[in-house]
Amino acid sequence: MRDNLLPQLEAWHEEDEFEEIVSSIMEIPAEDRDYVLVSHLGRALNNLERYEEAVEQFLFIEEEGKGDPLWHFRIGFAYYYLDQYEEALRAFESADQLDPGDEDTLEFLDLARSKVLQKVVEVSNAEVDTVVDFDFTDFWDDSEHALEQYVMDDPPTEELIASLEEELVFKLPTFYIHMMKQHNGGVPQNRCFPIGGSVSGSKGHIRILGILGIGREKRHSLCGESGSRFRIENGGYPEIGVVICDCPSESEVVMLDYRESGNDGEPEVVYVDKENNYKITRLAPNFEAFIRGLVKE
Repeated sequence: MRDNLLPQLEAWHEEDEFEEIVSSIMEIPAEDRDYVLVSHLGRALNNLERYEEAVEQFLFIEEEGKGDPLWHFRIGFAYYYLDQYEEALRAFESADQLDPGDEDTLEFLDLARSKVLQKVVEVSNAEVDTVVDFDFTDFWDDSEHALEQYVMDDPPTEELIASLEEELVFKLPTFYIHMMKQHNGGVPQNRCFPIGGSVSGSKGHIRILGILGIGREKRHSLCGESGSRFRIENGGYPEIGVVICDCPSESEVVMLDYRESGNDGEPEVVYVDKENNYKITRLAPNFEAFIRGLVKE
């Protein structure tokens, strides 16, 4: 019966007869439905915009679907239209890892990333004068190298912050200062930021080495030996703000970009590629969105 039904299910799918697919499969006892039938059922429910029911069906076959890019795409599709964008993003990332380059997956991957970042911006705008809570547990990779090159011994004082802002001639973002008061500079566990399309040979992301802390004593700090002014003056980078992150190559940096906000405003975060004629790629609307957007490679 199952073998005879499968060609009919495909035909109904091509004819957009999704109710027929659902009715036929639902007549089969749940315990007799295998992975293929439940996959057909979930796909049809998606096409009928019955997304909660689709998720329920896909979760029944979650264990079998872990290695199937279509399972991840279809449940991600349902999550996306349920406005559960973080769950959708995780599903589309898994689908992309299992089947790299699929056009539908890449399209929804970009859409989900945009929605996640948009949500962060909306929260930030709703709480202009407050710092959004962020759990920094397991955020930092406190290796020997990180502690030696990036991490300050003490959190920044208000006097030190004012001194560096005067030297840099830019007001530092509130969220960044909040971070540095808890852990002043360092190397995050997640060091990749997704971007749309390849930049400087990357595969859909840029990679950072560390976040510069507020101080002067460590080589990799805002005003340290290899800090922001050093990188800008010696690397010829544009005078648009502050170098905030090192990258693996000396010819690339992540910067706070104050062109739109002014020196005292909330800067955007951009990537600058020296080898590509100093091309500037916008990463995030603010530093908090950039931090929340970091992922593992």
